[in-house]
Amino acid sequence: MDSDLRNSCDIFCEMLLSYNKTHNITGARDKAHVFENIEDSLFPLRFLPFLPLSAIDIGSGAGFPAMFLAIALPKCSFILYEPKPKKSAFLHMAKCELKLDNVEIKSKRIEEDKPFVVDMITSRAVGKVKFLIQLSKGFYNKNTMMLLYKGERARDEIEGLNAQIFSRKKRQYVLLRGLDG
Repeated sequence: MDSDLRNSCDIFCEMLLSYNKTHNITGARDKAHVFENIEDSLFPLRFLPFLPLSAIDIGSGAGFPAMFLAIALPKCSFILYEPKPKKSAFLHMAKCELKLDNVEIKSKRIEEDKPFVVDMITSRAVGKVKFLIQLSKGFYNKNTMMLLYKGERARDEIEGLNAQIFSRKKRQYVLLRGLDG
C-alpha cells in the first residue's frame, strides 16, 4: 500500500470509528477490523481484467468496497448508491474529508435512477448474484464487468452465468463479464 493510499485509509478509519460510535453503520469496531475490510475492498485490483473509467456501487453502506476502489483508482468516476440517510451522510463526509473528486454519492436506491452504462458495477452484501444483475439492468452492456463481494456460497449463485470466482480468506469475489444489456 503506497503512502498516499495508507494516509487516506488511516483518515477514513478514524472517521468511521468515531461516526460509528453514535450512528452504528458497520460492525467494524476497531482499527484492525476496518483495515481487514479495506484489504478486502482492494484485493480485486489484483485480478481485474482492465481498469474502469466509470463505476457504480450498489448499497455502499459504510464505504466498503467503493470508497477504497475510488481512492486506488483516481481516474475512475464512481457513483455510490446508498439510500439509508445515516450511511449516506457518512459517505458524504468521507468524500469531502478525503477530497475524492471522482466520487458522487446518491442518497437513493439504484432502481430510482435513470440507467446509464458504466465500465464496472460493484456490490457487497446486498443480495444474490441474479438479483443484482436484474437490479442493475440498463447500467451494463457486454463490456461492463460486475464485481460482487460474496460469501462462501457464491458458487451456488453463479450457476449458468459467465462468471469467475477468486477467493481470499472467507471472501469469494465474483467477476461477471459479457452480460446482455
